[in-house]
Amino acid sequence: MLALALLVGCRQEVAEGEPVSRIEIGKREVAAKPSPTPSPATKSPCRRAMFEGVALTHCVADPARHFIATALGPESGAPYRSFAALAADRADDAPMVAFAMNGGMFGEDGKPIGYYVEDGERLKTLNRAEGGGNFHLKPNGVFFGSGATWRVMATDAFYAEVADRPEFGTQSGPMLVIAGKLHPEFAEEGPSKLIRNGVGVDAAGRAHFVLSEGPVSFGRFARYFRDRLKTPNALYLDGSVSALWDPAAGRHDEGVPLGPLIVVTHKDPDS
Repeated sequence: MLALALLVGCRQEVAEGEPVSRIEIGKREVAAKPSPTPSPATKSPCRRAMFEGVALTHCVADPARHFIATALGPESGAPYRSFAALAADRADDAPMVAFAMNGGMFGEDGKPIGYYVEDGERLKTLNRAEGGGNFHLKPNGVFFGSGATWRVMATDAFYAEVADRPEFGTQSGPMLVIAGKLHPEFAEEGPSKLIRNGVGVDAAGRAHFVLSEGPVSFGRFARYFRDRLKTPNALYLDGSVSALWDPAAGRHDEGVPLGPLIVVTHKDPDS
């Protein structure tokens, strides 16, 4: 089902719902990594984890070691829609990619449906509209940052409190964790289970990106951020289309076309 149709269609079950994305991927196709082989000293920031019987991949961006940016497409061009297209467009002297993940919900054209900032340029304004689909399961939120400061905030708080435009930002929804509590509409273990990904920022300022390796409910996925990672706020990025590029591990997920991307790069290529 197309993302656009979900945005204007009937509201999903309150407890879980269907993601604002196109189709469910039954399995991932892993292609050859689209970048030069990392230095042998370079370690992947991603690790496998288990939580309540579900396998997850957990990637950590540390502000002392990494930069974070958003990427949609080449300047004045159409969205990349894949990690391979992103890699092909990167300059030879660009910082080495630590990992990248799809980063927010999008329409049929691959463009974001909510707030989106790249390199300090706002390409899409904050979306506070009501509607159907997971994006509009309020509260939704924004992952954003400048320099070494990264945050996740609910949309209304972001609107009220953030005056300066960040260097990067992407809006998605729903929030998974808000001020240490699970989203109020989540069931403990709802019936909708999909491959999902999200992001939270801990008290030390590290950004935790998590992707499930199998279908998982919203409730269980959110509990991982609250109970295991201790992130006071965490944001759902998407479901079904969830994908990861981890060059050091040789992982390059391919599936349906992607939308906005979050790219984490090394400050030191040997870190």
